[in-house]
Amino acid sequence: MINRKAFYRLVIHTLFAISISLILTNCSASEENTPEETSGEVPVEEEPEQEEEQQKNITWKNWYLSVPINRGNGKATSIYYEAIENNVLTENQKKYFYKNADGSYTFFTHFTGYTTSGESSLNGGKYCRTELREYWQGNQSTSDNWSMTTGTHVLESTLKVTYCEGRKQTYVAQIHGIKNDALGLKNSPATVKAQWYDGDLVIEYYQKPDSGEWTSDGDKKVTIGRVDNEKFTISLKIEGGKLLYKLVCVNKDIDTNYIMLYDYVGNGYQYENYFKTGNYFKWNSDYNQSAEVILYSAKTTHN
Repeated sequence: MINRKAFYRLVIHTLFAISISLILTNCSASEENTPEETSGEVPVEEEPEQEEEQQKNITWKNWYLSVPINRGNGKATSIYYEAIENNVLTENQKKYFYKNADGSYTFFTHFTGYTTSGESSLNGGKYCRTELREYWQGNQSTSDNWSMTTGTHVLESTLKVTYCEGRKQTYVAQIHGIKNDALGLKNSPATVKAQWYDGDLVIEYYQKPDSGEWTSDGDKKVTIGRVDNEKFTISLKIEGGKLLYKLVCVNKDIDTNYIMLYDYVGNGYQYENYFKTGNYFKWNSDYNQSAEVILYSAKTTHN
């Protein structure tokens, strides 16, 4: 039989052991909660990576930007990559082009009379734009262009037309030819144009007319999908001298494979070319109607 002193001693030892066990359990629980308390730091660590990824969406050295502001000679103003990368645009320029909080860019435009080819009056046959023009290899020269006769050339542009007044038409992506006097090519054809037209996306592309010149006389149009004011990606590809397109609009359940439209090289097309993307507003009947396009990404590849 256990005497009274031994019994009390056993009870004290038991209570002490229970207390130690509870203390260790609480310490363990506190250590397990530590990752949850510091988990709020993860987005802060990821921000630089997100910003770096956004920068990859547009390689500014491969483009220059046109805005419908008088450069001093009646022509539209050109803004080069250094000004965009260093954020040194004037307040007037920022009315037409500015960066948004999510890393996208707003392209606003309306008819001012100042176009890339010179000043124009109302209904004068010219239009204004806030639009990027490609420099293929990053050389700061309009002679930096590519040929359809060799390689594969792709523009993948992700945009959203916020609104478009007037005739509700704006060009958001283009393949543009450039004249070559040495080859006897005197004009600069707007060879392929992707137009947002009141919610529809329409591809306009030149086919060689009977005259032999690549002009709007040979213009063909095909509606490729309805995107309304949703975000979409239009891809224009020249492969083997042929024009192909692809359209993706998640909110409209559109995701096409590449579709071939026309064989340019097979029909004697010789022009050198460059890509364009942005907001080329087809309205010149007043100074008030406007259009706004958001550009999320403009990626080009040339192989």
